[in-house]
Amino acid sequence: MQSVLEELNEKNNENDKLPNRDLCRVIEALVNPDYFLFDDKLNHSKALLDVKKVIKSSSLTLKIKADGQALVTFENGEYISTEIKEIDAIRTITFVPSTFKIPQKPINNKLISVMMPFNASYRGTFEAIKKVAEHMNLECLRADDIWGNSTFIQDIFDLIYCAKIIIVDFSEPNPNVMYETGIAHTLGKTVIPITQSLSDIPSDLGHHRVLKYLPNDEGYRNLKNELYKRIKTILQGD
Repeated sequence: MQSVLEELNEKNNENDKLPNRDLCRVIEALVNPDYFLFDDKLNHSKALLDVKKVIKSSSLTLKIKADGQALVTFENGEYISTEIKEIDAIRTITFVPSTFKIPQKPINNKLISVMMPFNASYRGTFEAIKKVAEHMNLECLRADDIWGNSTFIQDIFDLIYCAKIIIVDFSEPNPNVMYETGIAHTLGKTVIPITQSLSDIPSDLGHHRVLKYLPNDEGYRNLKNELYKRIKTILQGD
C-alpha cells in the first residue's frame, strides 16, 4: 500500500499542485471501511494512520465522514476529491475568473447582500429588508453602500462573494440584476428571489420559490415577515 501511494504522490508532486484523481481514488479506496468488514487480520484504524502519514507531504488531509467513508481534501479545505462511488461524489469547480479578482477577505456569515435596481421606487423595499436584517442582528448591504475598488462591478462581485445570503429583486426585469444573480448562483450562494410581479421572473428561474410583495405599507410588512421566516430557516439549516 505504501509503495503505491508514494509512487502516485511523487508523480503528482512533479506534475501539478493539485492532487490528481488517481491519487485521491487510491487513497480513498485503501481506507474504504467495507474492505475491512470480514477480515480480522486487517486493522482499519492502522490503515488510516498509515495513509495519513504518507499523504502528509502533499498537504492533504483525510477526513472521515459519518458513514465511515474517507474524503481527501487540502489542509485548508479548498479542494474536495471524488469519492469512491463517483456518482455520489461532491464536486467542486476550481476556476480563476478573468473579469473579477477574488476578494482577499473571508466569507461573512452575517452578511446579506441585496441586488435590485438603483432607483427611488425601491427605497421602501430595501428599507424593509434592512429592518429584517437588523432584527436578526445581521448586516445588510447593497453595492452602492460600499466603495472598495476602482470598478463598480468588482464591488458587486466582492459583495456577492462575501455574503451568506443574496436577496434579489426581479421586479421590472433588469439586465444588471440578472447578471448579478448568475454570479451568485455560480458561486453557490443562497439566493432569495423577491418580486412585485411573478411575470417578471425569467423562465429559467421559474422553479425557485419567489416571495411576491406589493410596494405599499402592508406589502412591505408582509415581505418582512416572509423574509424573516425564510432567512431563519436558512440559518438554522447550517
